[in-house]
Amino acid sequence: MITTRPGYPRWHTASAQGPRSLNADAVGAYAAAGGPGVVFALADGVGDDPAAARAARTAAAAAARTAVHKGPVEAVLAAQRAVRELGGGDAVLVVAMPAEHGGYRIAWVGDARAYAWDGTALTLLTTDHTLAEYFRARHQPVTPRMEHVVTTSVRTTEPHEIGTVATPSAGLLLTSDGVHKPLAGGGIRAVLAQPGTGAAELVDAALARGGSDNATAIYVEPLEAADSTTVRFPVAA
Repeated sequence: MITTRPGYPRWHTASAQGPRSLNADAVGAYAAAGGPGVVFALADGVGDDPAAARAARTAAAAAARTAVHKGPVEAVLAAQRAVRELGGGDAVLVVAMPAEHGGYRIAWVGDARAYAWDGTALTLLTTDHTLAEYFRARHQPVTPRMEHVVTTSVRTTEPHEIGTVATPSAGLLLTSDGVHKPLAGGGIRAVLAQPGTGAAELVDAALARGGSDNATAIYVEPLEAADSTTVRFPVAA
């Protein structure tokens, strides 16, 4: 669905089940009346079962509807409260809130990622909360299996463990690991550098490159590439 709203960026999402038995990724986006912009959230359920999918949908919705003035850390904690009310299931999550003077404030747990994209340069903003990154930061050997073991999640995180970062960039990309692991930075750049491409093309490219997971992306176009009067509202995966 395409909706016209003055003053908002143009954004779009895509999500695919891939070879998994179900899609346990979810997205959320919400613009409060009179608010400064759209809050974006992307969640990736931990596991491949209905409980994981339910946790991801719950986390993304709760995070996206958090008031902007409360900040992105509170959005993660709101997601945590909502997920803990469920009987089971867990997710990783990244949230992006519009900043007062442009750009975004971002918070995350697990290995969902945020990138800044200005139409030319792609900058990874987040650091994966995985066992691999934990040992890599300590200059210790890392095995491939460690890349898939998260050290924080929506259900389990403590407030001080939530990652935070800010970016002045108006162009933003949020991804689940089903996108950024098969493509890496170079593959993502190659897709976004082509005119007219975005979330759907990233998801398709990730699966074409042998992605074995659900693949989901939220793409907010750089201002120079976007018609600022149009917002494309996504359907939660």
